[in-house]
Amino acid sequence: MTSEIINIPTHVSIIMDGNGRWAHKKGHKRLFGHNAGVESVRAAVEYAREKGIRYLSLFAFSEENWGRPDEEVSGLMALMAKAVADERATFAKYDIRFRIIGNREQLPEDLVATVEELEAETLSNSSMDLIVMLSYSGRWDILQAASRYGEICANAAREGLPLPYLDQDSFAGLLSTDGIPDPDLIIRTSGEQRISNYMLWQAAYTEFYITEVLWPDFRKNDFDRALVSFNNRQRRFGKLK
Repeated sequence: MTSEIINIPTHVSIIMDGNGRWAHKKGHKRLFGHNAGVESVRAAVEYAREKGIRYLSLFAFSEENWGRPDEEVSGLMALMAKAVADERATFAKYDIRFRIIGNREQLPEDLVATVEELEAETLSNSSMDLIVMLSYSGRWDILQAASRYGEICANAAREGLPLPYLDQDSFAGLLSTDGIPDPDLIIRTSGEQRISNYMLWQAAYTEFYITEVLWPDFRKNDFDRALVSFNNRQRRFGKLK
């Protein structure tokens, strides 16, 4: 049974960790754990929708993960393509907008095609945004934003225009998460206590919740405990209250 949560965060992000260890404990290869983790994704999306969380982002695959064995990487890409296609009816039924954020140039073409088709189909959905961070890293995000600003400045110089003013807000608009509020809460499963090159700019004042639960075992009650913890915190954003 879930608890009554008074302060619902606008944006919750989850670092989904522990699939490989979960599979190893059961005597299986890592991909077995990744497959089991799909059900945890469904549970998290359902809980977020029930609680009125407006944005749910999931860290599914980092740029560093490309260094894993080819069998695991190819299996993960195929699993992602299938999982995305399988949820098409769910997104339509519950008015969920689906989005992928990350370096798409590194992704298989068939996966990108599937993703972009579903993004187009769900573009006008407005009850919740489900954002999957795929081939993403915080440093890549900051570097691509800096590159974009450089291009803007170069274009301005060629046209004899003044260089555009840059502050925190305008730089945030160049990040891949433009239009998405910074996460209020980041949940990390499996007990690891590090940010793993994730949303380095966006998480400046994010609350963190670490659980020992491995991702394939993560269910609504675990999500609920994270929100209860979030509700018991006082967010000061560097100021005094």
